[in-house]
Amino acid sequence: MKNVYRMLIASACALLLGGCGEPVARNQGVYMLIDTSGTYTQELDKAQQVINYTLAKMNPGDTFAVASINTGSFSEKNIKAKVTFDDRPSVTNKQKRVFQQEIQQFVDDTKPAAYTDITGGLLQAVEYLNEKHPGTKTILIFSDLKEEIKKGYNRDVPLQLDGFNLVALNVTKLRSDNIDPNEYIDRLDQWQKRVEQSGGHWRVVNDLERLEKILP
Repeated sequence: MKNVYRMLIASACALLLGGCGEPVARNQGVYMLIDTSGTYTQELDKAQQVINYTLAKMNPGDTFAVASINTGSFSEKNIKAKVTFDDRPSVTNKQKRVFQQEIQQFVDDTKPAAYTDITGGLLQAVEYLNEKHPGTKTILIFSDLKEEIKKGYNRDVPLQLDGFNLVALNVTKLRSDNIDPNEYIDRLDQWQKRVEQSGGHWRVVNDLERLEKILP
């Protein structure tokens, strides 16, 4: 009987200790990268559609940031709007309206960029979300995924994407893709391999009528 009591006490202690662990964060962090190169700026109205949908899904305590991808995207100056929502719903609603205004200003002022620094944008996104410590971390990449780096920039660096969900959105086909569809397929495959080899989860959502798929 003594052994039985000891086992029961040990089990009870284990349950108590397990219940006293670190609380699991339930909030989410979303960082959206927007391609502003060449004619892709003509897709910004669709990017706004994604942003408005994401804002509607944000709750108090969540974090959301939107940044442009251009010549060198590994910089705070590329972030066009950012916010961590207040615990009070009334304040959160006001923050959402301000965020929309900042995005509208970004869309109105954006000029086509000559380069597309997707890797730099990802490095900045990872750094930003890691500092916020959300429960889930999602990076939205609104781009044709054709990376073009300015001469002198080094982007041959490893990505640390453990625990990150990456979603490629509106991956439009380039003129060269229409000539040789293998270019489009290879571009998607290369990004998927890079993300998954870096520990991240990858998916593509081109149908913007199905935006419920973009967030976990």
